[in-house]
Amino acid sequence: MFSVGLTGGIASGKTTISDLFAARAVPIIDTDVISRSLLEPGERAFEQVSAHFGAAIQDAAGRIDRLRLREIVFSDAKEKNWLEKMLHPLIYQRSHDAILQLHRSAYTLVVIPLLFETNFQALVDRILVVDCPAEVQVERLIRRDNIDENLARKMLAQQLPNHERVARAHDVIENRHDNADLEAQVEKLHQEYLVLARS
Repeated sequence: MFSVGLTGGIASGKTTISDLFAARAVPIIDTDVISRSLLEPGERAFEQVSAHFGAAIQDAAGRIDRLRLREIVFSDAKEKNWLEKMLHPLIYQRSHDAILQLHRSAYTLVVIPLLFETNFQALVDRILVVDCPAEVQVERLIRRDNIDENLARKMLAQQLPNHERVARAHDVIENRHDNADLEAQVEKLHQEYLVLARS
């Protein structure tokens, strides 16, 4: 099974890009979706997070308060480290299993926001990076998540700089401004990946 890892900084446009691949009937595995599902009631990670952070981490409905959790981990490196050490092996295993289940597809796109930070490169055959200027990311993040600039910059600071991602990529999609021709960039790569998958 040929798999492509799609990565990029927070609010760089990964969802937009993965949607364009999905429109071409490419199966998408999103590690953010997997991560969220692992924090649902009944999952082991839910129990561990609740035990570690206490009842205050749950909202009125008894689910993990994701905004509260985000504020904690992006303000306290020790707590962030604890959460990642607990979650990342679970995310890796679920992603690996999902890729194996899609063996009949030409290729699979695996969306891994922290691909390099988590050393998830072994999951995929090729790495595609969405490149986007940091200032554009901050603006999008504030607008998308309704957070203040301080938290947005903290979140960005804890990820690899864009130029480091680009340097380690096989392929790059430029999403540096709102009128980037993403459709054409995705179509070109899609055709290349179909050829690579056959070989």
